[in-house]
Amino acid sequence: MSVACRVLFAGSLAALQAGSALAAPQTQYVLISFDGAHDVAQWERSRALAVKTGAKFTYFLSCVYLLSPATKSEYRAPGHAAGRSNVGFAVSKEDVAARLGEIWKARAEGHEIANHACGHFDGAKWSKADWQTEFDEFTSIVRDAWATNGIEGEPAGWKAFVETGITGFRAPYLATADALYEALSENGFAYDASGVSRGPVMPVQGEDVMRFALPQIPEGPSERRVIAMDYNLFVRHSGGIESTDTDQAYENRAYDAFLDAFRKQYRGERIPLQIGFHFSLMNGGAYWRALERFAEEVCVKPGVMCMSYRGYMDRTAGERIPDTASTGG
Repeated sequence: MSVACRVLFAGSLAALQAGSALAAPQTQYVLISFDGAHDVAQWERSRALAVKTGAKFTYFLSCVYLLSPATKSEYRAPGHAAGRSNVGFAVSKEDVAARLGEIWKARAEGHEIANHACGHFDGAKWSKADWQTEFDEFTSIVRDAWATNGIEGEPAGWKAFVETGITGFRAPYLATADALYEALSENGFAYDASGVSRGPVMPVQGEDVMRFALPQIPEGPSERRVIAMDYNLFVRHSGGIESTDTDQAYENRAYDAFLDAFRKQYRGERIPLQIGFHFSLMNGGAYWRALERFAEEVCVKPGVMCMSYRGYMDRTAGERIPDTASTGG
């Protein structure tokens, strides 16, 4: 698996700052997202799942995947030499071209493209100026990807989409700090999805940026909580060591955990359920199979909408009420 997935997610909870929260809706929302958005085959597979289920996803893009070995020096992370990345780059110009095509198709199909920074560095100690540099790098690399790589066929509207249509963010390693939130606010982001909470919680409105948190959900025979993300399940189940999952034990545990967390909300408060994934097929693809089963089961239910983060915010605009931020349960 790629270095992108070898993140050391802490078990501690992310602090959701006091502010305005959304009232729990009558609709059960499910927010499914993908970090990194690298492999073209997984772009295709996720888009096919969306067609089958009616879901809309958020793709948190790492911008280095729009640079080939010949163009990787276009990226310079704060405190690093040009052409350095924790997750590598695209493998070729043709790989970049295919990924650009997938991004544009996904956008046309109603999915959201969001920002996962570029080189997947831990920015917990970065200054606001460092984050500004990283955001500038993301915008310029994604905006100019066609020309930088010498790829023809840039769609009309691409540059405007990059400059104004990417309004969501998730930090690599889920590593946040005050400097990040200051930079997000000053750069016009609508939300951050880097938090972690004990169970599903309503998003909280900060001064300018809505904050979402991936929930820790009960999993396995002991029902110990784990972040609702494929990598965390991978570490829980096999210690981060690849296994083929021939008996489908890992797949079934992941599916059961997702479904149980969904049912608790669907039959109860209907707080949005967030699930995070990567484009890596961990433990023989067990978690992607679990995700597909889950989406096919729940996204078609009455009263359920599997939405992107931005789609959720647009649908629930105006429902914010003051001083009701949940701390989970």
